Amino acid sequence: MYTRGIRGAITVDANEELPILDATIVLLNEIVAANRFQPEDIACVWVTVTQDLDATFPARAIRQMEGWELVPLMCSMEIPVKGGLERCIRLMVLVNTEASQSEIRHVYLGGARVLRPDLSGA
Repeated sequence: MYTRGIRGAITVDANEELPILDATIVLLNEIVAANRFQPEDIACVWVTVTQDLDATFPARAIRQMEGWELVPLMCSMEIPVKGGLERCIRLMVLVNTEASQSEIRHVYLGGARVLRPDLSGA
């Protein structure tokens, strides 16, 4: 068994609570679907947001998902690099799995596809 990191990112159109929470759920659900794991397999989820997203904690959305109540979650701010992608939520999901590194599927949605076009099919 290995602990693997699964990356994902998504952008939102507005710094508002519902778009942030909804986008977080969409992103996590896509990561789960692409990698076929259960919350019990998760070591932790690290959530970051760009500085222009301060309307809510994205981890609130994950904590309300069935089965995710006990998964350790942490939110923080991204480094504010000039010219960096705006209104972006990023996830680092650490999962215990038998999957090899090459079998892990990272997920980049919306405007975040530009971050890793090699992984997002952009």
